[in-house]
Amino acid sequence: MGGFVEAVLERVRKARASLAAALDAESPYEVAVAQDELDDALRLARMHDVDPGEEALKG
Repeated sequence: MGGFVEAVLERVRKARASLAAALDAESPYEVAVAQDELDDALRLARMHDVDPGEEALKG
């Protein structure tokens, strides 16, 4: 796996973790920011044909 692909997948993993933490904290602002980051990370993955895994459907 190339460095770019690994970086994209790591960004998706971190964004998912941030969203989960924001949801646990029940902070609407943090949820919105984390959801935007996850959306951007998933968009980047799709643009470059990187499979972020089936959990992408939850994001």
